[in-house]
Amino acid sequence: MIEIVNKFEKVIYALLMIMLMLVLIAAIVDLTWVLVTSLTDISPWLLDSHEMIQVFGGFLLVLIGVELLDTIKAYFRENSIHVEIVVLLAIIAIARKVILLDPSGMSGTDFGIELIGIGVIVVGLSAGYYLIKKAGIRVGPGVLIQEKSG
Repeated sequence: MIEIVNKFEKVIYALLMIMLMLVLIAAIVDLTWVLVTSLTDISPWLLDSHEMIQVFGGFLLVLIGVELLDTIKAYFRENSIHVEIVVLLAIIAIARKVILLDPSGMSGTDFGIELIGIGVIVVGLSAGYYLIKKAGIRVGPGVLIQEKSG
């Protein structure tokens, strides 16, 4: 029965990988379109600040997708999840949120509370990433593995 569940799990991961590749292709096409239209519209070869933020957001979205694909690929290869990659992915996602943050649509108090929350998340993720790198920890199938530091 466990073997059937393991095979089912592999099929699910394979389907997720295929769908993620399709999403990445669509994201790259969208990013290309945004970049080309931004560079050729009103002021050719110059990007306004909102256009630049939109392009950076697209780049980071593609980067997040590639890192997520790498996580799934690592699971396929080694049958283990690399916690370091997952935490790095979360840090990139928070960085994208900060870059795309628009304070004009909210009150000063709401903006301040959101910034405090983002700050707490950044500090927590950074500390976690540091500890993971220092300890060389990753998660295997049902066990915690500590890699030997060289």
